[in-house]
Amino acid sequence: MSNAAKSDLKVGQKAPDFTVLNDKGEKVKLSDFKGKKVVLYFYPKDDTPGCTKEACAFRDGIAEIKKQGGEVIGVSVDSIDSHKKFKNKFDLNFPLLADTDKKMVEAYGTWKEKSMYGRKYMGTERTTFIIDEQGKISHIFPKVKVDEHYDEVLQALNE
Repeated sequence: MSNAAKSDLKVGQKAPDFTVLNDKGEKVKLSDFKGKKVVLYFYPKDDTPGCTKEACAFRDGIAEIKKQGGEVIGVSVDSIDSHKKFKNKFDLNFPLLADTDKKMVEAYGTWKEKSMYGRKYMGTERTTFIIDEQGKISHIFPKVKVDEHYDEVLQALNE
């Protein structure tokens, strides 16, 4: 399967399954969440300004998300250790998955060429997927803007 084909996920498709370790070193699979809506958000790096803002918005709004039957899961290519520190520092109340072998970012098509100050590098594009109770993708938010993102997600869960 070519890389391009793999990453072009569309609304209505089955979300790619995964088995990844969370911040506690426990295995987490997408199928663990069957029957729930999953807010699966990919972010570039632990403890950086945009990622912290996004994580804290989900933290503060988790009760509303759960009321809509949703679970929040953060994913980055940082290590379990890095996730632990980030989670403790900001008292995050949802799991962070350590996609250190980049299987998830590739399956979900969020590992992209980025450029900063004219330098090109590979990194995670901030993207959120909402996966419905049947494991299908119901919403995709590419190139997320952190400021209004929590509200967008909540609105999508209400649809």
